[in-house]
Amino acid sequence: MKKTLLSSVLAVLAICIMLPPVAGARPSASAKFSTTREENPNLAENRLILPYAFPSESMGTTLGVGGFTKGYFQDQLLFAGSVFGSFDDAKGIVGGMWDYLLPFSKRLYFTAFGAISYFPRNRAYTEVPRLSSNFAPTVAGSNGSDKDDYIEDDGNDNWYELKLEYVLPIGSMKNDHKGRYKLKKGILQSGATGGDKWNPLETGISVLLLGQSGRYQNFQTDTVTYSGDTYPWEIGYLYNNTDFPTNPTYGSLQYIAYTKDFHDGNYGSWDFLEFEASKFFNLGDSRFSRQRVVALNFWTGSSLSWSETVNENGDIVVENKPPYLDGANLGGWYRMKGYPNNRFNDRAVVYGTAEYRYTLDWNPVAGVNWLRWLHLDWFQLVPFVEAGRVAPDYDLGELFSDLKFDAGLGIRALTAGAVVRFDMAVSEEGTNFWVMFQQPF
Repeated sequence: MKKTLLSSVLAVLAICIMLPPVAGARPSASAKFSTTREENPNLAENRLILPYAFPSESMGTTLGVGGFTKGYFQDQLLFAGSVFGSFDDAKGIVGGMWDYLLPFSKRLYFTAFGAISYFPRNRAYTEVPRLSSNFAPTVAGSNGSDKDDYIEDDGNDNWYELKLEYVLPIGSMKNDHKGRYKLKKGILQSGATGGDKWNPLETGISVLLLGQSGRYQNFQTDTVTYSGDTYPWEIGYLYNNTDFPTNPTYGSLQYIAYTKDFHDGNYGSWDFLEFEASKFFNLGDSRFSRQRVVALNFWTGSSLSWSETVNENGDIVVENKPPYLDGANLGGWYRMKGYPNNRFNDRAVVYGTAEYRYTLDWNPVAGVNWLRWLHLDWFQLVPFVEAGRVAPDYDLGELFSDLKFDAGLGIRALTAGAVVRFDMAVSEEGTNFWVMFQQPF
């Protein structure tokens, strides 16, 4: 039993190394911090290198190697990357650098990461061209669309993301540029930066973001040739008023952002305005747990540039819209995990979730000497439920009707200072499994 569990732990960690902290549904901006474990307070660096292998619907049986190092040169600085290939001819390289404090500034951080890859089965829940969601039959990717209505073929998927983040000299960061947390067995002992009261001027971490990203996809089917590129800019403000950003137990978080693509490419010049809020309630420990937390999250947004025109065939065609994998998008690693990646997309979106994060007092890895290098502090069991919907207009009556639902269970671990999660979720369209770094919110 123990050998099986340890093998599973190593497999999950290896797959996660292939997927370093990438852009996704979490706020693009993040609090900056360093952590010190009581178990090894003098450790300045965390490193991990592992080979991995796993089956995948889009790639086939995949082999690769990945790794990361954190704390080298700057104690909050992270380098991570991976190379992979499959027997179905998938291949790629992914990696980057996160949270580099620029030498000419005491508060300005730079992040850069990206990937170059090829997949034998790229999938897009979209129409080419994108038709109005009010059409009958329902268009691909809309709330009432068929689960088998998608484009799929081989093609490239290349992307990058650049970010400048400025930690404002207010709240808990009035006299510092990052949080400094001390942990014992993975539980925060000192250094909490927020949660006692809500006031950005007195508590919490406030971060301004300026980001720029690019993505290119291409694949061809018998009837459709799809080639899309996008280069949006994002400005945002994050107020993280939680005790410990990696694994909050109390407090709240808010993020507001505006994304604009000035590039007049395949999608036209599009934009997206979004707002996200999270709240955490600490229920304390219990006989079998170190920590129990109820975590709530809400997200909503809409494209202001979205417009519809009639083409020469009399069809209502959408222009100046976000790509199917940007903007009002649900499904995948972070939001609506019971559905495929990028399953739903439209002009507007609403989403909510509740999690019960139960941190086990039992750690099966703690007494295994040859695994001490993992610095694995705890496991969590996390039942969760999710609800969400996309719509062609930001109409609350429509957004809160005919919602999609799913539910699932996560197994998460704090290792080498990062949360690794394995989530399983069930929806009306089937069961999905996701492996990723970081809590989903």
